Amino acid sequence: MKKVCIVMGSDSDLKVMEGTVNKLRDFGVPFDVRVISAHRTPAAAEALAKNAEADGYGVIIAAAGKAAHLGGVLAAYTTLPVIGVPIKSSFMDGMDSLLSMVQMPSGIPVATVAVNGADNAAILAVQMLALEDASLREKLHQFKADMQAKVEAKDAKIRAQFAE
Repeated sequence: MKKVCIVMGSDSDLKVMEGTVNKLRDFGVPFDVRVISAHRTPAAAEALAKNAEADGYGVIIAAAGKAAHLGGVLAAYTTLPVIGVPIKSSFMDGMDSLLSMVQMPSGIPVATVAVNGADNAAILAVQMLALEDASLREKLHQFKADMQAKVEAKDAKIRAQFAE
């Protein structure tokens, strides 16, 4: 199975990105976690992206706040899918990060989830890897079925509470 590379622009992003780590563990997907800055360590970002496929990665998840160029820099150097997680910062509540990720130039896409959307980044990465992995597809089907069952149980409880 291919791995997921989780890259954070700063170690301060770890609290949010623990959601990605936990969700990938739930699905049994191997991953590595790195701290690489698009601005402070651009050569390391380039090297990671250029070598990602050879290093066994199938997807890169890039988390960054403020200017949030990490996902775009990584996407410029690889053909692997890059998922951006905009991190909420004290400035503009993360809208600056979100816009930095989604406003990529033509030819350099970064699939972007919600601000602090770490869980969805992991699920999207699993969906991408599941295109070539039947066991992951089955886990995703079960995940969706479990979500449905939880909502149905909540609905039944609420309906019973307000039944006349």
